[in-house]
Amino acid sequence: MRTMSFANAIDDALAQGMSSDPRIIVMGEDVQGLRSSLLVRFGPLRVRNTPISESAFLGAGVAAAMAGMRPVVEIMLVDFIGVAVDALLNHAAKIEAFSGGRWKVPLVVRSAAGGGYGDGGQHEQSLWGWLAHIPGLSVVVPSNPADAGGLMLAALQHDSPVVFLEHKLLAENWLSSLGAGGRKTVQYDVPEHGAKGPVPKVWTPLPIGQAATHRQGSDLTLVSVGVGVHRCLEAAQGLQRQGVSAGVMDLRTLSPLDKRAVCEAVSQTGRLLVVDEDYEEFGLSGELAAVVLEAGIPVRYSRVCSQTTIPYARQLEDQVLPSTAAIIRAALNLMEY
Repeated sequence: MRTMSFANAIDDALAQGMSSDPRIIVMGEDVQGLRSSLLVRFGPLRVRNTPISESAFLGAGVAAAMAGMRPVVEIMLVDFIGVAVDALLNHAAKIEAFSGGRWKVPLVVRSAAGGGYGDGGQHEQSLWGWLAHIPGLSVVVPSNPADAGGLMLAALQHDSPVVFLEHKLLAENWLSSLGAGGRKTVQYDVPEHGAKGPVPKVWTPLPIGQAATHRQGSDLTLVSVGVGVHRCLEAAQGLQRQGVSAGVMDLRTLSPLDKRAVCEAVSQTGRLLVVDEDYEEFGLSGELAAVVLEAGIPVRYSRVCSQTTIPYARQLEDQVLPSTAAIIRAALNLMEY
């Protein structure tokens, strides 16, 4: 085993994939600077800068995938996928179904998501629930370096489009530009075990659609993705001091969703608390409630989510985004109910 940061783990798995498959290319705005190690190793033909036009280069990525390449298209912030959503919604996600499986789109869309550092609601959205709502797309949201690398390798080998989202509070390159490396007045809480951790010497793909349980609990089940997993782990420790045993499940992927793992955990505890930095309405939290209820499992349910546009002011942003304190409050209310 070796220790690696979150973003470096993704790049390391990407390098391993590129070395074994010459069809894999990386393209996007400033990727020759952001992925300089890949540029040095694989050259400018396989690590390609693009103009600042998400609709153009994501559309080109879809066409390249159909033509036999396996492109990794980087969109700097997931918020900007809205500029190019037609390529995902009406093309990449549907081509395989419309062609009866004759055409494949082995495309990876890599992007940064999440808030908690004071950059406003047009730069800090998560949107993984919105993307998972689209049939034909797989949506991956890892919470630690080992999962990030394994899931990236799996995405590279997947024959259908995968949206790979990395939370900015876990990636040191984002932290450097958003915080200490630039705006020193910005304060944010970075989960230590998410930003850096042990990884394998050689990457093997992790199954897309398989959740992981990070903590067992008998009183309630906490379910989340990305940074939310670490908030849940912190909350579970606080709850334990108050006599509440909370289990923590990391979905790792939203689509496909590991329904069986969620149902098995909730059937043991009878209580489900979903922590989701994405928007509350019509999102992941409601989907998980439906999954459990449709399985016929009696459950006491609650959720901690983003409920409105993320404010720019930090003190207001802290009130909108899920926090460890908010998770503990919701969990204790659920226990009383």
